[in-house]
Amino acid sequence: MIKKAIFPVGGLGTRFLPATKALPKEMLPVVDKPLIQYAIEEAAAAGIEEFIFVTGRNKTAIEDHFDHSFELEKTLLAKDKTSALDAVRRMIHAPGSVAYVRQQEPAGLGHAVWCARNLVHDEPVAILLADDLILGKSCMAEMVAAYQGGNLIAVMNVPKSDTGSYGIITPGKDDGQLIEVAGLIEKPDPEDAPSTLGVVGRYIIEPGVFSQLDRQERGASNEVQLTDALAHQIGKVPFHGLRFSGERFDCGSKIGFLQANIAIAMTRDDLAAPLAKWVKGRMLSGQVE
Repeated sequence: MIKKAIFPVGGLGTRFLPATKALPKEMLPVVDKPLIQYAIEEAAAAGIEEFIFVTGRNKTAIEDHFDHSFELEKTLLAKDKTSALDAVRRMIHAPGSVAYVRQQEPAGLGHAVWCARNLVHDEPVAILLADDLILGKSCMAEMVAAYQGGNLIAVMNVPKSDTGSYGIITPGKDDGQLIEVAGLIEKPDPEDAPSTLGVVGRYIIEPGVFSQLDRQERGASNEVQLTDALAHQIGKVPFHGLRFSGERFDCGSKIGFLQANIAIAMTRDDLAAPLAKWVKGRMLSGQVE
């Protein structure tokens, strides 16, 4: 059973400036919850019990979000706002189950994961990237259920023109859900891509990956790439990709972030009808084409 998860949250969020100058991008709200909370809830639904955040400077808002706010809780209690109080308290996890480690420089996803090495013992660990919001059944729960040892990544088909934005696998044996990974390359040009199966920000990695990350080898963008470390493990341990059932939104992009807000709002009884009416009105008035 996978009990620990790493959440790399040390990025600068430059694509959302100026909003992210003082606010961590992981705290940007999708409807009424920050991105990072969706990732935490997905992990908890998969049975994760220990949450490891790899943070950077100016990320204290994340720590505060998952801690008590006694003044707020006291005020909500006094005003009998029980539903709001329950929502706040649900974010609090058992003492000692949440840990934070600082990534001193933005040197890539592999470097961020490596920074958590001393908090992970000789056991597999999950990795969730909050930028990838997955609507539907917990993707990590599906991965934990399918995990057979070695390394496991979430994959989806991407447009061929977009392969330069993803880690792309060379597929082997494919049973429809689990795909054997015969090769993995980070951000290939479309003409060099071995397939259109791209890696989404969900991973389960075995301890040997940390040994490879210890070498601190630089790859694409002169960063330590997790995909490179995983590629080195091919042939040494089992390695599979999982086609997940949910819908993924790239909330690291502005259009993906807006789409996620609309999609999640449309699942809400209190928002779906008025939002649909408003969008329809905008379209009929010619303001949306």
